[in-house]
Amino acid sequence: MGLFLDPLGRSARVVEFDKSHLRIRRRADATVLPLEQIQSPPVVQRSMFGATLKVSHGDQVNVILKGAAYDDALVFSTALTEAWIRFNLAALEKEATRLDRILSGVRALVAPLRYPTACQIAFLLEDARSLDASLLSRLNAEAIGPEASARIAPVRKFASEPRTARAKGIAAFINGELDRWKDFFDTIESKPLTPEQRLSVVVDEDATLVLAGAGSGKTSIITAKAAYLVKAGIRQPEEILLLAFAKNAAEEMSERVEARSGVPIVARTFHGIAYDIIGVVEGSKPALADHATDDMAFTNLIKQILKDLVYRLSEVSKAIIQFFAHFLVEPKTEWDFKTKHDFYTHMQRQDLRTLQGEKVKSYEELQIANWLYENGVDYEYEPVYEHKVPETGRRNYQPDFRLTESGIYIEHFGVRRQKVADGSERLITAPFVDRDEYLASMDWKRNVHAEHETTLIETYSYERQEGRLLTGLGEKLAPHVTLKPRSPDTIYDRIVELKQVDDFSKLLGTFLRKFKSGGYSLQDCEPSPIR
Repeated sequence: MGLFLDPLGRSARVVEFDKSHLRIRRRADATVLPLEQIQSPPVVQRSMFGATLKVSHGDQVNVILKGAAYDDALVFSTALTEAWIRFNLAALEKEATRLDRILSGVRALVAPLRYPTACQIAFLLEDARSLDASLLSRLNAEAIGPEASARIAPVRKFASEPRTARAKGIAAFINGELDRWKDFFDTIESKPLTPEQRLSVVVDEDATLVLAGAGSGKTSIITAKAAYLVKAGIRQPEEILLLAFAKNAAEEMSERVEARSGVPIVARTFHGIAYDIIGVVEGSKPALADHATDDMAFTNLIKQILKDLVYRLSEVSKAIIQFFAHFLVEPKTEWDFKTKHDFYTHMQRQDLRTLQGEKVKSYEELQIANWLYENGVDYEYEPVYEHKVPETGRRNYQPDFRLTESGIYIEHFGVRRQKVADGSERLITAPFVDRDEYLASMDWKRNVHAEHETTLIETYSYERQEGRLLTGLGEKLAPHVTLKPRSPDTIYDRIVELKQVDDFSKLLGTFLRKFKSGGYSLQDCEPSPIR
């Protein structure tokens, strides 16, 4: 349809339209305006010279024609408006199926039946944004009417604010699931799952990282998660892969999952599944070393490696023996405790055993005893003093050590040095020890040895604090004894005999597994430079 009039020659000569375009012809040029760019219905206004036809598009208001007969302009405007509406509605109808699919997905986020994972939302969002760019953003609300506008509004809002929609969907799903599965979470383990554990179970993101410390219930989460996925119909048992580092841990996990949930899911080790993958790809499986799947064999291998290192490399043997002799236990002293009860409770748990085999009462005594053993100095620990001491109300006097060959006695005194205001020093004791009483007992012991003319060597806690306990002991004993250091082989065999290597080998095994699985390098184990 067209409208022709231009009595003054200053505007359009011809205006016409077809199904999808409005064409404007002037004396010097012609313009084609797609109907989708029209922002509102055309407007007809009476004027002194007939009528003015205005059509708005983009951000401009364009006067298309002036001087037309009013009735003709009105008929043309009505026809153009109808064509404009038909064009918009036809474009919307053409994508109706796609729009309904996207709209269904968006509406499902209000009360989702499944956890709205990021990968699922990504596909929906891509489709929504594509449709919005190609069609929805170009549709005119006046042209399609309030009902169609309300229909496309949720899709356009989701395309512009997907995170808000997903966050609301996740919150709705989690709240519903926690309520729906409350009895399950209360009874799946011997104790009800904590809120954090329940959240770890119902969150079903593409990848979920759960950070948990030792003893915080990681296996409980895995057990509940596997059972929940199956019972909720989210996954079939064969779609779930449970992995553990050690074979016994995998077996325990499988048993717990089935016992607590009735779901037969077999947990695998990382070695086991990798072994099967190699078999599928290569057509055969390589032979595995015994220690690859047997924890005891792995520990025994580490013990053998340690033994070989001790026998072959002197530097390594010294380091290993020093570790067992002086650093294997937690080096806490009386000064780390406020009460005698706390200190002795800690010492009981430590079970301080010397290389000679006796149980001592402090870490410093352990160092002294092991130094004597390493250097071939035979000794007795807490022997009854060789001379009869007059009755004083005390129990029989038992010095800390007696060197059996020379008869030298060693007393280790738990005192440290403290500077006072005048610059002098005084001896202090642990917080729970009566200082005056302890210093009096030190003098008493010195007097006993002086009276019976036995040689007493004294060591002090402040010497260890200053890093010279053992070197000082060697200097004090030098005039009295000849050191006969035992060979590293002999000392290591003694360590093995005392079963101390077993726990250390297990510790090394744990470290090696974590080192390997974490992808660390030797450089990562180097201490960071102090800045």
